[in-house]
Amino acid sequence: MATKKAWAVWQGGIKDGSGTISTETGVLREAPYGFASRFEGGPGTNPEELIGAAHAGCFSMAFSLFLGEAGLVPEKIETHAAVTLSKTAEGFEITAIHLDVTARIPGVDPAQFDEIANKAKTGCPVSRLFKANITLDARLETA
Repeated sequence: MATKKAWAVWQGGIKDGSGTISTETGVLREAPYGFASRFEGGPGTNPEELIGAAHAGCFSMAFSLFLGEAGLVPEKIETHAAVTLSKTAEGFEITAIHLDVTARIPGVDPAQFDEIANKAKTGCPVSRLFKANITLDARLETA
C-alpha cells in the first residue's frame, strides 16, 4: 500500500489570510493559496484546482491501464477536469466534476473507446473517492 503525503499551512483569517500547499515529492513546495485564488481569480492555487489535476491524472492512468488490458496502447490521452464548488445549505461542497478527455488510440473502435473511457471514469481511485456527480466527455482523435 502506498501512502502519499501533502500538507498545508494557513495563517490569518479567511479573507485576509494566506496559505501554502506542499507535497513530499517537492513538486509543490509552498505553493500559495488563499481566498482570492479560490473565489476571486487571484494568483495562486486552490484545493479545487488541485483536486481537478489529481482527478485528470488518475483518470488518464486508469484509462491507459484499461486500454492495455484490451491490448491497446494510447499514443496520447489528454484529460481536463472542471471541479464545481457550490454553496449548499450545509456550506460549500464540491457538487460536480466534469472530465473532458481527448485521446489518440490506434486500432480502437468508437464503441470500445466509449466503454473503456467509462470504465476508467468509474474505476479510477480518485473517481471512487468523491460522492459528487462525475461526468465525462470523451473524444477519440484520429491521425
